Amino acid sequence: MSPSLELPFELVLLLFLPFLLLLSFKQSFSKKARLPPSPPKLPFIGNLHQLGPLPHRSLQALAEKYGPLMLLHLGQVPTLIVSSAEMAREIMRTHDHIFASRPPLKVAKILFFDAMDIGLAPYGEYWRYARKLCIVHLLSNKKVQSFRLSREEEVAFMINNISRASITADPVNLSEILHAFANDMLCRVVSGKFFREGGRNKLFRKLIRENSALLGGFHLGDCFPSLEWMDVFFGMRARAKRNAERWSGVLDEVIKEHADQAKDEKHEKDFVDVLLSLQKDPGVDLALTKEDIKALLVDMFGAGTDTSYIVLEWTMAELVRNSLVMEKLQDEVRGIDTGKDMVKEEDLGELSFLKAVIKEVLRLHPPAPLLLPRESMDDCRIDGYEIPRCTRVIVNGWAIGRDPKLWEAPEEFRPERFTGNQIDFKGNDFQFIPFGSGRRICPGMNFAVSTVELALANLIRCFDWELPHGMAREDLDMVEAPGITNPMKQRLQLVAKPCGYYKDL
Repeated sequence: MSPSLELPFELVLLLFLPFLLLLSFKQSFSKKARLPPSPPKLPFIGNLHQLGPLPHRSLQALAEKYGPLMLLHLGQVPTLIVSSAEMAREIMRTHDHIFASRPPLKVAKILFFDAMDIGLAPYGEYWRYARKLCIVHLLSNKKVQSFRLSREEEVAFMINNISRASITADPVNLSEILHAFANDMLCRVVSGKFFREGGRNKLFRKLIRENSALLGGFHLGDCFPSLEWMDVFFGMRARAKRNAERWSGVLDEVIKEHADQAKDEKHEKDFVDVLLSLQKDPGVDLALTKEDIKALLVDMFGAGTDTSYIVLEWTMAELVRNSLVMEKLQDEVRGIDTGKDMVKEEDLGELSFLKAVIKEVLRLHPPAPLLLPRESMDDCRIDGYEIPRCTRVIVNGWAIGRDPKLWEAPEEFRPERFTGNQIDFKGNDFQFIPFGSGRRICPGMNFAVSTVELALANLIRCFDWELPHGMAREDLDMVEAPGITNPMKQRLQLVAKPCGYYKDL
């Protein structure tokens, strides 16, 4: 198959400038409302040129000049940028019923089988039903606790992998190890299987990375809906369809395997089994199609893997750059008398500083810095400004977490700021919303945090961590990779030295 044609955004705009000009003359002009402040925009493209490769940083800089409630015109799409805790509260609590839907993103409809996932599906009956299914059968506190043994076994497997890789005293690719751990954990609890055999776990990780890149990339139809047909010149739609076809193929195999096992009475039911049983249940009002099931599985595999892995990666990077914090965390983790070779879940209640470290990483490096986009379902007034129906809304959680009006020394890594206070990430403290808030808050945060806490405690307990020989702390590249989620751009390479607390697990 020949490669698809992909042209730079600027070249496509130049080639099709006459079409854009014609569209601009056909726009209707309505009575002007009092809209939020906007930066000056260019004809046709609006403010698109002001978005850099890391939009959360570009939008923060614009908000410093134009305010925490700012209207951009991204092509033909009016987009409200929210950059303060006060305005985030207005969107996600006061007017949450208006801003609870998602915009119809073209690539999401392809990757999630007509956007039938819970992350990007429009607000409505199907979304409420699908979300309830995922929470009850996978993400509730009760279900998360039931996965305790699986978490402990997967953490032990990861620790042993690091130990074997560290025998030569060469740096280990910690990013890859953490990504594999997070994905293996998700695969195990969602489908009840180890996907390490046959390399299926590697395929899953590849597909997840491609999803993130596609969802965070530029798609002409999302900014110029009337020019959607021109997306072919970017090649992004074809690329998304290829990834969706790969997802479909591997998920067909997973679904078939579970259908074959359904007759085995000894088979322990997992999330896939639950979804398949609901598909056949005549008493269910909203029967799931096979494509619905695939969409939910893509969502669980992708969102669950990325959140845990990205938080762990940034945590280890920040710790090796901040030796005093590392020492304090080591003292806490190694100071508890577990009576065992590794930290177990029942020990985590004693690790208050570890929890503060994770919160500080979520403040500085939220996995999805712009959360997920919303769309207004009705006209609304916020802070005296008119927000028209069908306005796209982006909440810059990354900027809010670094707001100097809310945080002392916001650019510094200071976990101590979370000790002795009740600030949490559960959606009630709007200065700290790494998982969002309101109806569309991330339902998997308890799952992710439980995984991260146990993994981090054992990474710190079992190993001393150093930068590669000759590398100074200031040499570590802390730039984010572009995408809808933002891991480190450069893979994290660290030297792991087993300490006296490590034994073969």
